[in-house]
Amino acid sequence: MALWGGRFTQGPDQRFKDFNDSLKFDYRMAVEDIEGSMAWARAICKAGVLTEAELKALEQALAELKAEAEESLSAIAGAGDEDIHSYVERRLIEKTGDLGKKLHTGRSRNDQVALDLKLWCRKACEQLLTAITHLERELVKTAKVHSEDIFPGYTHLQRAQPVTFGHWVMAYAQMFERDYQRLSNTYKLIKDTCPLGSAALAGTAYNIDRDALAQELGFERGSANSLDAVSDRDHVMELLGIAAISMVHLSRLAEDLIIYNSGEAHFVELSDTVTSGSSLMPQKKNPDALELIRGKCGRVIGALNGMLVTMKALPMAYDKDLQEDKERLFDAVDTWHDCLEMAALVFEGLKLNRHEALEAAKGGYSNATELADYLVGKGVPFREAHGLVGRAVLYAISKHKALEDLSVDEFEQFYKGVGGDVYDALELHHLINKRSVKGGTAPAQVQAEIAALEHKLSSRA
Repeated sequence: MALWGGRFTQGPDQRFKDFNDSLKFDYRMAVEDIEGSMAWARAICKAGVLTEAELKALEQALAELKAEAEESLSAIAGAGDEDIHSYVERRLIEKTGDLGKKLHTGRSRNDQVALDLKLWCRKACEQLLTAITHLERELVKTAKVHSEDIFPGYTHLQRAQPVTFGHWVMAYAQMFERDYQRLSNTYKLIKDTCPLGSAALAGTAYNIDRDALAQELGFERGSANSLDAVSDRDHVMELLGIAAISMVHLSRLAEDLIIYNSGEAHFVELSDTVTSGSSLMPQKKNPDALELIRGKCGRVIGALNGMLVTMKALPMAYDKDLQEDKERLFDAVDTWHDCLEMAALVFEGLKLNRHEALEAAKGGYSNATELADYLVGKGVPFREAHGLVGRAVLYAISKHKALEDLSVDEFEQFYKGVGGDVYDALELHHLINKRSVKGGTAPAQVQAEIAALEHKLSSRA
């Protein structure tokens, strides 16, 4: 059923119909469209368009349609209607006859689709907030177990200074906590204003209490400007923007773990539940879950770029270009959600190879900064100490020794004030425990960071 056509003398070419129709993807908003229609029916009843008996009949029919949609949403996609609004109206008329034709009074598909999409985004935010929380909880669990386990820290993919594995894990927990806060802010903005009642662009001509209508649908108020309301897709761009940032975080996490899981590093081992084998090489155990997370990041960034370009220079009010907002949004949200859940699954079965991690932390002269700090404690200016330690490292490399394996006599080639206490300073646990400032890698600080995040997570469903 078409919702237009009175001024046309012939129907659309089938090729145009295939090009124009959106039910094949906007069927996903069926429940939201029905919820909006229920609220609209009550609003126009209050405005005198419907009788109480007519309202009751429409509400019953819409409730039946909602139950059908919830039971088999994907079945709607092949119904052959132009879009989800046409589908719902056709099915409503089948159930109620001419009464169903009254429901669209004072409403346009422009404010209808704007409402449907906002409702869909709102529900998506709720599901995504739950998924981020799930991942954060898995990260916290892992960090608690490994808050004291020494792990090599890197800059420029070169061994830099030792950290604890818990400290590394919590670095990503902080990233996802920021994603949670960003998404929470967007969720609040989405819930702020309701576009229904804006009609095509100028506002409805019927006496509708738009603030009451908005609050019935879970919003704070009716939108302040009808032109803006029907063309506003800020919430789509914001949601895609947060998805892209979070996917970058997930991609970085995946890359780190892929490196740490490699045969060359072997710091961590992935569970069989998130890896696959080779069709040719029976010894292989490939980190496919992580590689897919890393790869899907580009997909979500592409969706954001596509939406931004679609909105760029779009003239005011509704344009059919805005039909392009849904496919990339639906795909990006699905992808982000799946990747969050997969990352949580990775951490459920992640094993730290403590010995390999500790040995790697010992290598690469990662305690060189500690030796410089030791010299500073002897009264040597840091810049001078930096140079002295650099020469000591060169000497140790030439002798194939670690810094802690040099004798006091060898250290004294570079500075005469070195004593036997230098070995305590170079010991890794001493080095770790000294980083006890807020945010540092000392186990006590990592445990405090874990406790603070656990407190936040405890208030969430």
